[in-house]
Amino acid sequence: MDLTATDLAVARGGVPVLEGLSFALAPGRALVLRGPNGSGKTTLLRTVAGLQPAFAGEIAGAGERIAYAAHADGLKSMLSVAENLTFWAQAFGSDDISAALTGFNLDALKTRLAGTLSAGQKRRLGLARLMVTGRPVWVLDEPTVSLDLASVQLFAEAVRGHLASGGSALMATHIDLGLAEAEVFDVTAYKAQPRLSTADEAFL
Repeated sequence: MDLTATDLAVARGGVPVLEGLSFALAPGRALVLRGPNGSGKTTLLRTVAGLQPAFAGEIAGAGERIAYAAHADGLKSMLSVAENLTFWAQAFGSDDISAALTGFNLDALKTRLAGTLSAGQKRRLGLARLMVTGRPVWVLDEPTVSLDLASVQLFAEAVRGHLASGGSALMATHIDLGLAEAEVFDVTAYKAQPRLSTADEAFL
């Protein structure tokens, strides 16, 4: 099932930032959002993930199919690495965290409290949560922040595995992950035009 956006407009603080945007993301494919800071990539991802309503247009194939990872790692600092992953796995109806631990090189850290991890280790753990959700569409906002080169490669391999199993990924990143299945989507062309207020509106 494709994730699609049709004539979509998204807003920040009630002010449209992107409009007239359409795309279709098929299983096994990735769509990489590009554009300068403040161009609306995060707002678009939050809208697709269902965290805020669309200003106009339609999104289909999202809802409960989405696993979302943003800037916050979403970890419980007093739980261990394994306990954090188990918590999320059970929330999505599973108990198996082995692939997530191995995929993000966390086996040696599984008994460590999340609060004692480095920034890069926390990021790897936060991203590993995606692998235990069982959800087919990954929506990712700058997923490689705090990751070193080796960890970026781990993440890229995790995405490749996800796509190979029929999943899809929509992400904002300026890093080239070397994904043959990825298409770049520049949001700059969809910048919303300023709305002109009427004289009456100006005094409201």
